[in-house]
Amino acid sequence: MVIFITQMILRTVTASLVKDYSASGQINYPDAVFDYCNVTLAYSHTGREDQIQLQLWLPSPGRFQNRWLSTGGGGFAINSGSKFIAGGPVYGAAGGLTDGGFGGFDNQLDAVFPTANGTANWNAIYSIGYEAHQELALIGKAFTQSFYETQEKQYAYYMGCSEGGREGWSQVQRFPDLFDGVIIGAPAIHYGQQQVNHLFPDVVEQTIGYYPPPCEMEKIMNLTIAACDALDGKVDGVVARSDLCKLHFNVNSTIGQPYHCPATTTSEALRRKKRVSVSYTTPAQNGTVSAEGALAASIMLEGLHTQDGKQAYMWYQPGSAFSDAETQYNADTDSWELSITALGGEWVARFLELRAADNLDTLQNVTYDTLKEWMQLGWTRYADSLQTQWPDLTAFHEAGGKILHYHGESDASIPTSSSVRYHDSVRRTMYPGQTYNDSIAALGDWYRLFLVPGAAHCELNPYEANGPFPQTNIGVMIDWVENGVFPTTLNATHLAGPSLGANAQLCAFPLRPLWTNNGSSMECVYDQASIDTWHYDLDAWSLPLY
Repeated sequence: MVIFITQMILRTVTASLVKDYSASGQINYPDAVFDYCNVTLAYSHTGREDQIQLQLWLPSPGRFQNRWLSTGGGGFAINSGSKFIAGGPVYGAAGGLTDGGFGGFDNQLDAVFPTANGTANWNAIYSIGYEAHQELALIGKAFTQSFYETQEKQYAYYMGCSEGGREGWSQVQRFPDLFDGVIIGAPAIHYGQQQVNHLFPDVVEQTIGYYPPPCEMEKIMNLTIAACDALDGKVDGVVARSDLCKLHFNVNSTIGQPYHCPATTTSEALRRKKRVSVSYTTPAQNGTVSAEGALAASIMLEGLHTQDGKQAYMWYQPGSAFSDAETQYNADTDSWELSITALGGEWVARFLELRAADNLDTLQNVTYDTLKEWMQLGWTRYADSLQTQWPDLTAFHEAGGKILHYHGESDASIPTSSSVRYHDSVRRTMYPGQTYNDSIAALGDWYRLFLVPGAAHCELNPYEANGPFPQTNIGVMIDWVENGVFPTTLNATHLAGPSLGANAQLCAFPLRPLWTNNGSSMECVYDQASIDTWHYDLDAWSLPLY
């Protein structure tokens, strides 16, 4: 077998047979048992001292249906391990992932950035930015055709969520004929703004001088869910209309409500977003929601504003968890104090200040304006690699590509409105002379956005467990690309909660779900007032943020 890809040299190939692999209990594809050949490739670039590894899952010939599936990562990781790749063989595709040249499939970007002498590792940035996934698809598709000794048409697909969603957009924006269908979840686009945005709640707490117990913020979230549940016409423990919640719910109504959380001991693994290095014990929390707690929540829900009142970025929808606002307990002072969110802190320390640090030591003297300045620096420095907001997808559309874009409506890591903003930017850029309805229809022929009621960040939401999740996205995309079955609504399944196993259909944005007949009948409706709540005037920026 010989594969030639310009400027790349194939170094090693190893393979092993895996029998009766059980892909079960996953939210991105249904349960299945299959055999596959696990192939690991290593290649390098001419003129570079690098090595990139690819892992390919090649289903048995009887299961293979001439399909390829590239899969993306999350956080600072360029792959998600078996989380997505198994979806390939489940649907008759060879699946693939890459290590980006970071030294192993378990290594992330922060393992190789910055360099030992404190400079930016641009090869690593461009690798995760777009290069590694283009190469994964090129090599993977060529290897697959050679492995199965077929010249039949091969359909190519991509699937990823969070960072993996951003990686998907990087391919659509740069390599329009690489994939026939792309499944993008909660993408971490607007990268310069997105990563710093995690620090916004910390600065809110520092600015108002109040560090709420986590239980207080959880109570505000739970009261929001309870108050907004029925606004969609169905009482099911799920906020399917967070836009109506924005219009009708006042956080101050939670003041005085009691809360209680038992004492807990939390391991590092459960608190990984805060990068706690030892077991962490919190005492029982008892109290009532304070005016200060409600104020903190209100400021967060409005999104970051500079000190002169200009909007710099978006925030999560009402009913989402206040994960980034989590404080830590100080046993010595018997008080709650600032806990700097590591997702944002590491970004600033490592990628803006070029220090090999996992977090910031302090936010002393950091203001809302400082956050905006950090956002500007990240946008400027990584505009051509990580920002990933180019709105003109004409070449991808003309190549016949299809996009299925989804985002959990209760995402507490990447604002759902970020996806809405990009979707609308593509519409305005590509169909400038059409009416709103006509342009939405034209865009929807090949690019559809679905908001997932109650879903958290790329996963089910324990606080709204009865919400559905689009588990069969790969199958939906295959039907759309190969069979012309247009997804007017998106198929979803209740994977937990009282409705476990039931089917649901999700509305394509800008249409919104509305239940009638005591929650027994749903229709997708157009509601201008609700649509308006999704759009932010980001007037803190002199350049457009698409």
